Amino acid sequence: MSLTIGVTGGIGSGKSTVARAFAAHGIDWIDADDVAREIVAPGEPALDDIVAHFGDGVLTADGRLDRRALRGIVFADECERHWLESVTHPRIRERIVEHLSRMAATDSPYHLLVSPLLFESDQHRLVDRRLVIDLPQTLQIQRTVDRDGGDEAQARAIVAAQMPREERLARADDVIDNSGNADALVRRVARLDQFYRGLASTS
Repeated sequence: MSLTIGVTGGIGSGKSTVARAFAAHGIDWIDADDVAREIVAPGEPALDDIVAHFGDGVLTADGRLDRRALRGIVFADECERHWLESVTHPRIRERIVEHLSRMAATDSPYHLLVSPLLFESDQHRLVDRRLVIDLPQTLQIQRTVDRDGGDEAQARAIVAAQMPREERLARADDVIDNSGNADALVRRVARLDQFYRGLASTS
């Protein structure tokens, strides 16, 4: 039986950085954000539903989803965010299950599902352990602004819409503190990699 680790954390916490550090140890991973992009690609039914609901203003000139424009809408209106989730979450989950099934046939001793909505959706039911990437909210917002080139107000709105930090930590099996430097993060990942390999060998 393949061991699957769910990796989550708030926006700007460094989930992808952590996943790449695990990948350096030969671990396969799937990013739910990548899957979310797959299911709204041109020609996908989800994109048609989104455009029918929000209008052409959420499309780029070449007919792709303008994620920044859509994010500005749904994080300013909770009802619209819930509508979008009702359209996308079931499709994302279905596609994730397909990817995980394929990864189970690889040589990776365990696998990662990286998802910002691991707990908010039912994706936590697809994993065996839950790893939370944590850092203080002020640093989380600053890193988000630096990475995306956005404004602080939108970053704060996104953080406010996500699961509270305390609740996320309470539901974690494992935690990585990513408030330090890159070398500290690499060391923490290496220790967890050995731990997960041990679990996988007995599962």
